[in-house]
Amino acid sequence: MLPSLHEVLAMEACRRGRPQVVAGADRLDTPVRWVHAIELTDVARLLRGGELVLSTGIALPDDDRLLTAYVTELAEVGVAGLAVELGRRYAGSLPGALVAAADQAGLPLIAFEREVAFIEITEAVHARIIDAQLDELRVSERLHEMFTELSMAGASAEEIVRQAAALAGRPVILADLSHRVLACEPAGTDPGRLLSGFAARSRSVRLSGRTAFDEASGWLVTPVGAQGEDWGRVILVCDSPPAPTDTVLIERAATTLALGRLLTRHRESLERQAHRTLISGIISQAHADPAEAAVRSRALGVPVDGRQLIALVLRFRALGFRDLAVSGSLGPLGPLGVSAHARVLDLADATAAACRAERVPSLVGTLDDDRAGAMLSLGPRVEPDDVLTRLATRIRDRAGVDPEILVIGVGATAGSIRDVRRSFLEASQVADVAASRLDSAAPLFYRLPDLRLRGLLHLLRDDPRLQTFVERELGALLAADPGGGLIDVLTAYLAAGGNKAEAAKASHLARPTFYDRLRRIERTLGTDLSSAESRTSLHVALLALDASRAGAAQPSLSPAVSRLGRRGWCRGRSGRLAAGPGRPRGGSSRRCGSRGCRPGRARSGRPRRSPGHDR
Repeated sequence: MLPSLHEVLAMEACRRGRPQVVAGADRLDTPVRWVHAIELTDVARLLRGGELVLSTGIALPDDDRLLTAYVTELAEVGVAGLAVELGRRYAGSLPGALVAAADQAGLPLIAFEREVAFIEITEAVHARIIDAQLDELRVSERLHEMFTELSMAGASAEEIVRQAAALAGRPVILADLSHRVLACEPAGTDPGRLLSGFAARSRSVRLSGRTAFDEASGWLVTPVGAQGEDWGRVILVCDSPPAPTDTVLIERAATTLALGRLLTRHRESLERQAHRTLISGIISQAHADPAEAAVRSRALGVPVDGRQLIALVLRFRALGFRDLAVSGSLGPLGPLGVSAHARVLDLADATAAACRAERVPSLVGTLDDDRAGAMLSLGPRVEPDDVLTRLATRIRDRAGVDPEILVIGVGATAGSIRDVRRSFLEASQVADVAASRLDSAAPLFYRLPDLRLRGLLHLLRDDPRLQTFVERELGALLAADPGGGLIDVLTAYLAAGGNKAEAAKASHLARPTFYDRLRRIERTLGTDLSSAESRTSLHVALLALDASRAGAAQPSLSPAVSRLGRRGWCRGRSGRLAAGPGRPRGGSSRRCGSRGCRPGRARSGRPRRSPGHDR
């Protein structure tokens, strides 16, 4: 660490000259990088900043303006201070103009009242600086060796943070980009006080570079990450401005943490790839004989004979189908733009870690850029719900995301590897439906019965009979109202249980306006909304409409699933639904208005009405 100007003046070589600080006494903590004895007035061009300039004053000008310019140039270049020896040029004291200029520029100005050998000062200070630099090199080498050993040993994040705090003698905190503490070593301080209001304090820290010291909080902070993606920050809690060795320590700790995560992910990725390949083979029925899949599973350490096999599909909750259409993503954007694929990889890793912690044999891998999947192998006497509850809790904790964002769909229990495919398909459908709805109190995981009518309609969304039912109930309204405003009014009215006043309030519409739109809906559909049976029928049709739109907005579980024949309904410019190319011959066909949609239509170009519309 470089000596400060105060420390230099306290050295024996300087004290012989009886130094007196005549200006800039409040800047004596400025570090001294080097010492120059020079007798030139245009010396600033030869300096780089941080020097203590020694002078006898013999070359300084007599003119006050030139003295002021001389001091100003030294201050602008960033010298640590100016020390002038009295006796040769100035007797008794320094010129008032020189002192005033130094005061104004904030430049420490020292007067040596006695003659002093400048060579002794330079030798003493330079020896001190070189010794400090050697000490820093030794410390840096020791830190390098320590953190290299930690990397080679595969130390955990907690161990790395603990060692960093021991070396620094101060608290060290590892936090993620959501300002949650991942590891903390208080180093003898009160943990409660150290972490009190941590998230708010962490958010207030703004980094001006990769590593920066925040004076307000007293934190030295550096990001943790690799390959262009930061995932956390290491914080060294300091009582004073950090030394260069502190910066080296915290940066080495961050590098070790990033390397450890990369090594862990590489090790995990090989296992994840093997698991993903087997899961994809099970779903796509790539193995001609199910016994082959069972053999492969056992080879990966996951028994399947005489076990309860349960499929999980994990994904992030959708923001809304309109957002999905714009962003092309099935979940909230990751921190700092982390890609969807990287987020699903993290989710798969978190799931695998949770399974290991619960000692549950499992296959875990990514299914696509939006979903991760797992096949759990439970003993025949194990209660699945107990295991799933503990497992889902661990996954949420390890995934490091808002619990309301993560959705876990659970398929039916399979008794053999042959039936696991069906469990995966069910889990995928459950996860998709659950991700499209907002629950006030989201459960840890979803099963098909949890979705009730929505779940049933989601499973039947490609059934031509259901498509025909929706078209019969809502087709006329969809055709007459391309903007969807009347559909929204009808949805609000049915959600309010037929209470017009409550529905108008929820829709933020004046009652007369809302009531008039209800009458338009009745005329268009040719139905009486006061009928409980009509309301029930329309409500089911709306839920089925939502299910079909959700299916159109979300990709299939895998290419294998897409080959199963998801007929779907096309959504064109108008937002209306039309039966897609896979519709049955007897089903309804309605052109959506987009160029790519070519179902049958009348010669006039207007949509054909199904018999149910001629009411």
